[in-house]
Amino acid sequence: MSFSACLVAYLLDLRLGDPPTWPHPVRWIGNFITWVQKGIRSLCRTEGALYVGGAFLWLIVVGVCWGTTYALLELLSQLNPWLNWLAQVWIIYTLLAGRCLSDAAMGVYVALQNGSLEECRRQLSYIVGRDTSELDRQQITRAVVETVAENSVDGVIAPLFFLFIGGVPLMVAYKAVNTLDSMVGYRTEKYRAIGCVSARMDDLANLIPARLSWLLLSVAARMLCLNSKQALKIGWRDRYLHKSPNCAWSEATVAGALGVRLGGPNKYFGEWVEKPWIGDEEREISIQDIRLSIRLMMTASALALALFAFARWAVVF
Repeated sequence: MSFSACLVAYLLDLRLGDPPTWPHPVRWIGNFITWVQKGIRSLCRTEGALYVGGAFLWLIVVGVCWGTTYALLELLSQLNPWLNWLAQVWIIYTLLAGRCLSDAAMGVYVALQNGSLEECRRQLSYIVGRDTSELDRQQITRAVVETVAENSVDGVIAPLFFLFIGGVPLMVAYKAVNTLDSMVGYRTEKYRAIGCVSARMDDLANLIPARLSWLLLSVAARMLCLNSKQALKIGWRDRYLHKSPNCAWSEATVAGALGVRLGGPNKYFGEWVEKPWIGDEEREISIQDIRLSIRLMMTASALALALFAFARWAVVF
């Protein structure tokens, strides 16, 4: 993996984000998951069989994504090293989601400033899985901050982590793991069996990046003159106040840095879900916290890039 390719791709993501009309590997991965899942469901008729089929779904999708990327880069390297470099830039750029996440959050921010409540709810529905139809402005703001905090891990920090560990093929494999979880990793009747392995493997993949986010976001809070001590304290104290073993690490750290309370009960897919509160409510959350959470995420991602690059250089030399 070329560090120059990583740096150029990172800067491209900051500048361009993900134009919706451009080709994107995650869409291809999603289409492949749908195709493989359909075949497995046609073969596996019982719940027990679907658990086994779900394991094969994970192995096939992740294996094909890693193998295809590795073979492509090897072929391009034989043809021309510059083609290999350009392919690395494009793949890394498309798999980093910092700017995309920032733009989506700012869409809600602008609606909160200038739009109707219905427009705010509509913008929010693009980036969260919860029911937005009855949320007020404060709840909408909280949902955006939570989303930015949580996705700072799987959108930027974790992809960079796996990129520097195993190069572009492992980064693609991680995004396949992440996409599998987002498509089938639910506890509903339809996905509970076939998505079990995908959900557990996503938890495992994010184990280290989520814990690194606690430190990276705390340092970012210090650099942005926010409450870094509370970020560390609340990030550690509330790290397990989530059904996921990973999500609360970044959410609690951001909550501590901002001095607000996140989480709490919400409605998902028509069902009311009781969730614990994360953080201490030193003040009411405001729409400016959306901008602050984006700055925290962007600063933490730059710190992650520097940290992982230094760690790789130290290991090599």
